[in-house]
Amino acid sequence: MVRLELDQVVMRRMKEDDIEVVKALVKEGCEGMENRLILHILTRPLCLFILAVLSSILRCLVHSFILALAIPVFLLIVFLKITMPRSTGVLGSSRPYWDYVGSSYRGAQDKTLTNPYSKISGKTPPRRRIGSKEKEKELSSEKITPEREHTAGQVWVADCEGDILGCIFRESEARADIRRICRLVTSSWYRREGLGRLLLQSLEQREREAGACRVYAHVPYPSKVGEVFFRNLGYQQIGEGASEDDNNERKLETPERGLLGYPLTKVFYKDL
Repeated sequence: MVRLELDQVVMRRMKEDDIEVVKALVKEGCEGMENRLILHILTRPLCLFILAVLSSILRCLVHSFILALAIPVFLLIVFLKITMPRSTGVLGSSRPYWDYVGSSYRGAQDKTLTNPYSKISGKTPPRRRIGSKEKEKELSSEKITPEREHTAGQVWVADCEGDILGCIFRESEARADIRRICRLVTSSWYRREGLGRLLLQSLEQREREAGACRVYAHVPYPSKVGEVFFRNLGYQQIGEGASEDDNNERKLETPERGLLGYPLTKVFYKDL
């Protein structure tokens, strides 16, 4: 773990040059989560019952208890690996074809979020200067229309002296005044340093100023750390309240589901 000075972190929009770094960061952050989701599904009662039935049938065919037990489990794991959606909070947005290029920012100056720690410390975080070669590349790169950018959503990265330490993904605005966070990842070297909190709170402040009244976050079902993180920042899980408004929101914002309808994510919300 490396000690991080949060007042020196710049939260800016992801540029096209950052895409490969962000992909590697996401892969690192999601390492093992898909396996935990598969284990969660495999240990559900209905799934265990189906596996037991298949094993009993195969026992009469292969005449081997070990093979009869291993084959259905192996085939089911392969099936889940192939078909499990790279869903919100797991490996990306609810759309498996997440448009990284459409999510990148093409402005001449970095579009940034407010860093509250800079105001407290009085220090100004360093800003990356765009050289002439980068400007030429931006001018010659593929044009991103407002419609494509709106559909793709936004990716914000935590930049400290040119190194990307974390990122947060905000999906497209499908509903007025409602925002949806589909992924929050920090580098393993900078976890428990407040970086995730900084990214989330800075984005919340921006969306609040833009007129949003509620933000949703989808957390992978087995992730107890993610659940505690969002609860500590004032989020509530949908279904905990008994109000009519909460029941209506459950119909509009539903968890991602996998094999046999078992949930892959838990939905949390916060009123801004």
